[in-house]
Amino acid sequence: MKIKHLAGALGAEISGIDLTSNLTSAVYQSIRALLIEHEVIFFRDQDLSPAQQYALASLFGPLQTHPAYATLEGFPEITILESTAEKPSKIECWHSDMTFRPHPPMATLLRSKTIPEKGGDTLWSSLTAAYDGLSPKMQNFLADLTAVHDFSYGFKESLAEPGGSERLAHAVADNPPVSHPIIRTHPETRKKVIFVNPLFTTHIEGLSAAESRAILRFLYGHNTTPEYTCRFAWEANCIAIWDNRSTQHKPINDYFPAYRYLERIVINGDKPY
Repeated sequence: MKIKHLAGALGAEISGIDLTSNLTSAVYQSIRALLIEHEVIFFRDQDLSPAQQYALASLFGPLQTHPAYATLEGFPEITILESTAEKPSKIECWHSDMTFRPHPPMATLLRSKTIPEKGGDTLWSSLTAAYDGLSPKMQNFLADLTAVHDFSYGFKESLAEPGGSERLAHAVADNPPVSHPIIRTHPETRKKVIFVNPLFTTHIEGLSAAESRAILRFLYGHNTTPEYTCRFAWEANCIAIWDNRSTQHKPINDYFPAYRYLERIVINGDKPY
């Protein structure tokens, strides 16, 4: 197994392992340790079947479903991320996956199938490095604050489409706004991370609207400081696994009208604390 670091703060490309094989417990533990250490890890030339992708993700824990995306037939946990000229991707801002849930995913596993000839990279940022980059006074100020995360806020464009409210009515009803601490403790590393994102976070509780906007605007920019980020150029049959508790990511939608197709699984997590 060989490891290539992608950036100073996070990210590593792993080679010399075949994810289509039955992984031993020792190999899985090595992969999990690399994920915790590097926060996002990548594998190339991994032509996994849906069953193999499901089995790999299941090693990390129980799987979640997504209330808004289409899923693969026979695998309701595998969501389809498809961008076409007629229906381009709507997700363009930095985010952690599904923070609108009381128990957001601990990790996400994404497989690339069809990739544009150019463009379509993804950025990740380390929320651990971002927290460490705050001054002690700002860390103390944020320590006991909580913020609201809302499915409806994150999917407002889809809800505004013709028929969108009807199509997503059950998702809205099943996912009311939730509150999470702005500073959470990673349950495995015990390190502090900044847990807000512009896609799903609506406001900081206990502050005025103006104060909340100002603090969130600062944190969103701080979290994505270039020194805290890495970038991955996709090819077909790549696997990315990222720690959703300590990273954010952003797709770069610079490939339209080209076609892009990926399949995603998220692993269940604990309530942030």
